[in-house]
Amino acid sequence: MEARLCRLCKQPFSGRADKIFCSATCKSQYHIKLNKVTLAASERIDRILHRNRSILLELMGKEGRRKMIDKKILDVKKFNWTYITHYHINAQNKMVHYVYDFSWMIFSDQEVLIKRVGEKNDY
Repeated sequence: MEARLCRLCKQPFSGRADKIFCSATCKSQYHIKLNKVTLAASERIDRILHRNRSILLELMGKEGRRKMIDKKILDVKKFNWTYITHYHINAQNKMVHYVYDFSWMIFSDQEVLIKRVGEKNDY
């Protein structure tokens, strides 16, 4: 059996061909570090998504289902247009963007239609 280097501590070890860590400690430490990096990246993105959702909720109100608003209002509130949770192309070949339980679609150069998800989408 050929000695390989541990992915974390770079010490030589032997064992099964698919083994990549020299010990359970190295394996655990590797995954703890990996999870820390992943969490840091996802927290930053989540903050942006939550802010976008808060902006849409503020504009829509608690009971609102759909509303046409001026695109400039979202720009002034620093809505981040590039962060969405998902999207789809509707029957009119327009892109509908989603931020959690809200959706938005650029209706014209100046207007954006925002809707609360859960009602039948009629974009």
